[in-house]
Amino acid sequence: MDLELRHLKTVRAIAEAGSLTRAATALGLAQPALSAQLKRIERTLGGALFTRGRDGVRATALGDLVLDRARVVLPAVSGLQEEAVRFARDGAAGHRLGGTHGPLLGGLVDRLARAEPDAEVTTYTSWSEREVARGVVAGRLDFALVGVCGESSPPEAGRLAWTEVARDPVYVMLATEHPLAARPQVALAELAAEGWTDVPGDGCFGDCFAAACVRAGFTPARVYETDTASCVHLVQVGRAVGLCRATFPATPGIVTRPLTGAPLLWRHLLGWHPEGRAAGRAAAVLSHARDAHAEALARSAGRTAAAGAAP
Repeated sequence: MDLELRHLKTVRAIAEAGSLTRAATALGLAQPALSAQLKRIERTLGGALFTRGRDGVRATALGDLVLDRARVVLPAVSGLQEEAVRFARDGAAGHRLGGTHGPLLGGLVDRLARAEPDAEVTTYTSWSEREVARGVVAGRLDFALVGVCGESSPPEAGRLAWTEVARDPVYVMLATEHPLAARPQVALAELAAEGWTDVPGDGCFGDCFAAACVRAGFTPARVYETDTASCVHLVQVGRAVGLCRATFPATPGIVTRPLTGAPLLWRHLLGWHPEGRAAGRAAAVLSHARDAHAEALARSAGRTAAAGAAP
């Protein structure tokens, strides 16, 4: 049997797990199958890679040698795969944008399409900021347009170049008939008795929101995590209030108001691979993203001012 990359991954998984049982679970294998595979690898390499004891497994001297090489080879191969994908797509025209759900992605698409009518613009959206960032790392996307809470680090911070597009205070969405809807701003503590609704995500915003509530003296009684349309509906019918970006578009039956003292901030970020095909276009795309944000903010501010001036 020839040694393959999957064998090195198996050896690494066993060493990281510290036992065959835990490694089998992580690899999605039955333990007998993993044990048999390890024996075949050890025969190929000429000796035992692990000693087994009451507390699990420990690498032998040969095992340490193999693990040292695996720690070099596996990341190098992974990097080669990512670089090859980017290289193979260097000649492709257009912009491949990825983003989490929000108005800025649409605004950026519109501005790029107007500025470069002959260039194809494609989009990919996900609730997962990490998934979008991984798409850029792997070369499937050129740019990631995501948001993070406050000063939190963006995903793949060590592999992608990230630049801030804009920074906004987080707003609250209220039904137009809500008792606080006529106020120019609302204190978070005034919403202590409310139900809340939000959209899913894998960033830290949920933790930041919970911490802000604790500082305001309460814990949310209930939170409905659902899609955007359902969030809007729950707010419209008065079942819940929700948090939104300052760029949230005008929506019938809903008003948005800033939270007093801006206890939560949202940073819009644009990310790209510093060695990818899009690196040379990053400054232009960033400029378009900032213009799209300014347009969305102006529309939202105009609508909010009009709502506040209504009798």
